[in-house]
Amino acid sequence: MVAMSEEISIERAGFVERAIVRHRAGQSTDAIDRVAEEIPVALVFNGISHVVMMATPRDLEAFAYGFALTEGVVASAGAIFDCEVFLRPDSAEVSLSIAQEDFVRLKDRRRQLTGRTGCGVCGIDSIDMLDLQPAALPPSLIQVDLPAALARASSGLREHQALMQETGGVHAAAWCTPDGDIVHVFEDVGRHNGLDKLIGHLALHAVDMRRGFVFLSSRGSYELARKAARMQIPLLATISAPSSLAISIATQARMKLVGFCRQDAFVDYTPGITL
Repeated sequence: MVAMSEEISIERAGFVERAIVRHRAGQSTDAIDRVAEEIPVALVFNGISHVVMMATPRDLEAFAYGFALTEGVVASAGAIFDCEVFLRPDSAEVSLSIAQEDFVRLKDRRRQLTGRTGCGVCGIDSIDMLDLQPAALPPSLIQVDLPAALARASSGLREHQALMQETGGVHAAAWCTPDGDIVHVFEDVGRHNGLDKLIGHLALHAVDMRRGFVFLSSRGSYELARKAARMQIPLLATISAPSSLAISIATQARMKLVGFCRQDAFVDYTPGITL
């Protein structure tokens, strides 16, 4: 269940308009430009504020569900009993009620954490808290013709990036069938926020995440690989390059990781892993 605050009763567009001066070929023109909206979003679990992330104020219920799952706050979507979204002009709060056993575990490792755009570990005070040891995924439930599937996903992503077309300043996370058909796309100023929104949506709709793959319009950073591995997603594909730690995590999790995906090319960073 989602309850919106009385201050703003509808979801935001995800962009705002700003006055600009456009310079081109020696000419200056006054104009109005649309830029991606970024606000602080507080995630509150059982009345206790756990984290503040900078995010685009769209799909915040899905974002909260995805964050709770990919960060291990809850063991399953069924452990989230209620979700209320309070959207204000310059900030938002998402309040979740979770199972007591998950809340006790959260309190045991609770830390104050302020996230910045593109940053998923700000505030961690111990290397051990990074959780860089994913369990190996079970045998894959899908077969993927990588060249064909990645070509299809690459060619189809842009038409699903409505906010990117408006602003030019957001990342996209897409859920694809094994054939590369794009089913869902979520956008955000933060690449990990976009993935959390996507995973939250899939969890809310009881989608088996072992039966498709994620395609991202970003580099493959370690936190994206860790989130995907935690949800047993068998294939993570990105438009740009992965980091060395992302490759290590994918290799340990037995998750296929590919980068530099184009309609006619890609790079396989886990060649020993098959789907």
